[in-house]
Amino acid sequence: MNVENSGCKGLLVTNAFLRTGKFVEHYEWLREAAVRCGMSLHMTENDEHLCCIGEPMEWLNEYDFVIYWDKDISYGKQLSDFADRQGIPVFNKIDAIAACDDKCETYLRLAAWNQSHTEEKVKLLPTIVAPMTYANIGYTKSDFLDTVEKRLGYPMVVKECFGSFGMQVYLAHDRKELEELTIKLGGVPFLYQKFHEASSGHDVRLQVVGDRVVAAMERYSENGDFRANITNGGSMKVYEPSDAECQLAVQTAQILGLDFCGVDLLFEETGGVADIVCEVNSNAHFKNIHTCTGVNVAEKIMEYIRNKLK
Repeated sequence: MNVENSGCKGLLVTNAFLRTGKFVEHYEWLREAAVRCGMSLHMTENDEHLCCIGEPMEWLNEYDFVIYWDKDISYGKQLSDFADRQGIPVFNKIDAIAACDDKCETYLRLAAWNQSHTEEKVKLLPTIVAPMTYANIGYTKSDFLDTVEKRLGYPMVVKECFGSFGMQVYLAHDRKELEELTIKLGGVPFLYQKFHEASSGHDVRLQVVGDRVVAAMERYSENGDFRANITNGGSMKVYEPSDAECQLAVQTAQILGLDFCGVDLLFEETGGVADIVCEVNSNAHFKNIHTCTGVNVAEKIMEYIRNKLK
């Protein structure tokens, strides 16, 4: 137990409407890890302590730090604005969570970083953002798809900007399927992405905490699905990342302003290195990676926070 941090009291903010087993289990792992680090971690949900915009959240003053484990960005901004004024650190920062929740914003920020760094680049998939339309109007013309298919080819990934566990990711094999998906998603933010054959159904999840990768697993599909997500039936095995892969994952997290996250990398070529950033998850679940590697990421997160509070 760290004497300096003994008795530190933290707040874990979760979503009131995500109370299924796998979510609650992660919250409990974080609370248990806090105790092992000599701290306490209290829970609150995003439907508690509601207030009018601009009103101070005085109740936050009893906490030494906040872990924001939700994607309710509006509530998070209210909370973090007050916490920042009071000097209460929030992990992860709300702006960073928002950037990861929106897959378009993730790529925009990484691409912006690339433009200002000529010597080193974060490798990204060729991506086109779908033009915005309104839900009650949809796409009244689709000639813009001429450019999309010319630049990205088939098959093509069509991905909603807000989604988890690979559930809002689709594959278009031809113009007919592309038009059907485009019409289906009218009014929903989404993007078109080049399909990377060498890493189809195959990727790497690197769990970053602070300035290092604490665990890594390789995910692969055995049922022909182009997505490797475990939730979609994918399998997993321990992965030993290279120094370059670790550096890329940490660099990606730092560009986005994250304290901890899961970085998903695609393989450049079959049997090669994983050096293409696919997605970044600010609130990455860690049960599967614990099952795979034996590493308790919750403990790594709490140890990191304990050290930051010194």
